[in-house]
Amino acid sequence: MRPLTSADRAAGIAGYRVGAGDKLRITVFNEPTLTGEYNVTPTGAVAFPLIGVVQAGAHTTEEVTREITGRLAGAYVNDPRVSVEVLNYRPFYILGEVNKPGEYPYASGMTVDQAIAKAGGFTYRANEKTAFLRRQTSTGEHPVSLRGINQVAILPGDTIRVGERYF
Repeated sequence: MRPLTSADRAAGIAGYRVGAGDKLRITVFNEPTLTGEYNVTPTGAVAFPLIGVVQAGAHTTEEVTREITGRLAGAYVNDPRVSVEVLNYRPFYILGEVNKPGEYPYASGMTVDQAIAKAGGFTYRANEKTAFLRRQTSTGEHPVSLRGINQVAILPGDTIRVGERYF
């Protein structure tokens, strides 16, 4: 397993890709019947009035905006002005040697250390030097040092695992 790179550490929420479990606010200006809150289904789709299913999963909010604008233009709305924003991000998960493992709501800018604190801190058997982070977009875990000055940002859908220490 390779440690996370500085690019991984700086990733934050910039370039965020919509995924299952997110809730979007889609605004079509001067069209109150189309404006609303929409859930992203497990398949990454959003059911939108008039145009049907829009594939939002693995796309940025800008890409979803362009897709909806393009499908509304001409046929349904003259000169549509669409805005898409993420209202609620999908949760992150923490497991292993923490006091309250489970699913937690994501907050922008959250770090691995803050996520561990949200889960009630370490158990007495926890390895307090290293945790393991698996991004929703990757297949493997990456070690994260909990002793360094570089704080690692988590993203929605990430899984953090705190292992046992070895004596």
